[in-house]
Amino acid sequence: MTIRFTFAAAIAGALVFAAPVAKAQEFINILTGGTSGVYYPMGVALSEIYGQNIEGVRVQVQSTKASVENLNLLQQGKGELGFALGDSVQYAWEGSEDAGFKAPLTKLRAIAAIYPNYVQIAALKEAGVTTAADLAGKSLSVGAPKSGTELNARAILEGVGLTYEDLGKVEYLPFAESVELMKNRQLEATLQSSGLGNAAIKDLASSQDISIVSVPADVVAAIGAPYIAGVIPAGTYQGQTEDVPTAAVVNLLVTHEGVSDETAYQMTKLLFDNVDTLKAAHSAANDISLENAVKDLPIPLHPGAEKYYQEQGVLTQ
Repeated sequence: MTIRFTFAAAIAGALVFAAPVAKAQEFINILTGGTSGVYYPMGVALSEIYGQNIEGVRVQVQSTKASVENLNLLQQGKGELGFALGDSVQYAWEGSEDAGFKAPLTKLRAIAAIYPNYVQIAALKEAGVTTAADLAGKSLSVGAPKSGTELNARAILEGVGLTYEDLGKVEYLPFAESVELMKNRQLEATLQSSGLGNAAIKDLASSQDISIVSVPADVVAAIGAPYIAGVIPAGTYQGQTEDVPTAAVVNLLVTHEGVSDETAYQMTKLLFDNVDTLKAAHSAANDISLENAVKDLPIPLHPGAEKYYQEQGVLTQ
């Protein structure tokens, strides 16, 4: 009896050790921005697309302070996909300490250029601000310190010959908090860098008389790349009856070199296979196109993304 039991136990033990090891679940953490911006709803839409179409993957969406934080987290391997402004990505690759990067972030890899962010400056109508140069002496919220939005704010002000010292007051607040201060007459203007149809500015325009402040094309040209001239079309916000010129800079989806080629390939393919779903999440996705996805990227493509673009004929092998 003892011998048979020992033999059976040995066989059972061997079977246990011989059993295949379960494959570790793969994670995709999508780094976005504040919940009132555009990155967040787009990230939520991508999380649903990936979760439904990539076998064995667990996807989550993380609200962050956006571009600069996202890029630093990607470098640390604390996310697999992040939204970021093109100028922030360039500063990250170069290691610009003034922009919030202590050293070059050499692990970053591009998935795609997606849609442009528009610099959108909203001011209370009573403040009398119609163009960016009129911000002198006014109170302005410029986004979180060293965020992509705040880097945009510095560039725009410099383009019209102003610095923070020329303003009446500077606040470093997320979009929604900036709007709340404006509703309470504690702030005259907010600069927000996002896709058109920003939820926070829509909220503000629904309850306050506001002006959408222009950034003239000659100012944008003086600032130079990666900024391009853009237009906020009439009717984007309640009470906006005319087109407003402004500056724009392209957003990127960024990953890092530690993400597998297959995962990066799937993230890229599913992005373009489901553009209509992204458009339903936010109108900013109307500007996503395969043709523009690899133009003027400031960092190398991930090999997995590169494979997809080669298959589509966007890149030659």
